[in-house]
Amino acid sequence: MKIYVDADACPVKEVIIKEAKAKDISVIMVTSLSHFSTADDPDGVKTIYVDTGAEAADYRIMKLARRNDVIVTQDYGLASLGLAKGCTVLHHKGFTYTNENIDQLLQTRYLSAMARKSGKRTKGPKPFTTEDKEKFRTLFNSTLNQLLSD
Repeated sequence: MKIYVDADACPVKEVIIKEAKAKDISVIMVTSLSHFSTADDPDGVKTIYVDTGAEAADYRIMKLARRNDVIVTQDYGLASLGLAKGCTVLHHKGFTYTNENIDQLLQTRYLSAMARKSGKRTKGPKPFTTEDKEKFRTLFNSTLNQLLSD
């Protein structure tokens, strides 16, 4: 099992690294070249840089991910593809994407895009909070523990 992180805008990277390291699970951060850093990756972490195109990170994650890997993303499209591939997919706000909720999430995204195209204003995401971070940490740990015990 590996953990793939859609890392460009992921606010829980340090949580993922810390918890995965404690369980000796590899983490692959996939990010655009616009976030390039010369800093060394922490032990157990590999950073893969991709072009700055809109879905470049998504495509690379889907190329690398295998059944039973974990993907952390806020992108509903990537989540849908990951689920179809047999991955466990988590959102940084502390919920699991499932075959039961992905259609509704994609539909909501589509309707919001159509509303914006027609000139309407839509609400953006709520700010990321400390409670969101702790909710993610709890979900992430329980997910890893369950996957490791299977």
